[in-house]
Amino acid sequence: MASIIQLSTQDFCDRFVDYHIDPGRRLYDQMVMAARSGVANIAEGSARHSTSIETEMRLLDVARASFDELQGDLFNFLLRRRAEIWPIGNPHREAIWHTPLDRPQYSNSYLHDAALHILTQKAKFSPWFDHDDPTIAANALLVVCLRENKMLQSQMHSHLQTFRANGGFTENMTAERLEARKLQSVSAGAPNCPNCGKPMLKKMQKKGYYQGREFWGCSDYPRCTGIRQITEKN
Repeated sequence: MASIIQLSTQDFCDRFVDYHIDPGRRLYDQMVMAARSGVANIAEGSARHSTSIETEMRLLDVARASFDELQGDLFNFLLRRRAEIWPIGNPHREAIWHTPLDRPQYSNSYLHDAALHILTQKAKFSPWFDHDDPTIAANALLVVCLRENKMLQSQMHSHLQTFRANGGFTENMTAERLEARKLQSVSAGAPNCPNCGKPMLKKMQKKGYYQGREFWGCSDYPRCTGIRQITEKN
C-alpha cells in the first residue's frame, strides 16, 4: 500500500502540481518526499524486526508521520479548490477503503515479482487515481493515506503486544547473559543469597565510599536485594 501511495503521489504531482500553484516546486518536492519517506521507513523498520522491535516501531511511527504530512498537503490542495472532501459513506470513499489487496507470491525473481505485484495492486485504484478531475484523484490519495496509517497503527499495536509478552532482541540478549552469569557463578562456587537462596553474582560498587569494591549480589536483583561481602573464604 505504501508503494502504491508513492507511485500515485508521483503521478498526481506530475499531473496537477504545476507552476501555477507551486512556482518554486516546493510543494511538489514535499509531497513526493513524504511518500518516499513512508516507504523507506517501513522497509528499514521491517529489516530491523529481528534485532530490535523498538527500532522497528520508531521507524513505523516515522512512516506514519510522513503519510500524515502527505494527507495535510492533499487536504490543503482540496481546500484551495473549495472541493468536497469525501465523508464516510461516500460511494467512492467506501469503494477505495474496501478494495482488497492480494497477498504477494514471490519466487527467486524477487524484484520482478514485487514490481509486478505492486503495479497490479495499484491498477485496482486506477479509476480514481487516473481520473482527469484532480479533486477525485486527491480525494482517492487522501483515503489510501488514511487506510495506510490505520494499517501501520494496527501493526505497531501488534508489535507492542509481542514486546510486552516476549521482550525484544536487546532484552532477550540481556536475559541470556544473566543466565550465563548465573551458571558461571554456580560452577565457580558462588554463595547463595541469604534472602532467597538463589545463586549470587560478583558485582562492583559503582559509587560512594566503597566505590570499586567487589561484593556478592543476588542474581534475582532487583526483585531481591540480598548481598554478601566478599571475603578470602568466599
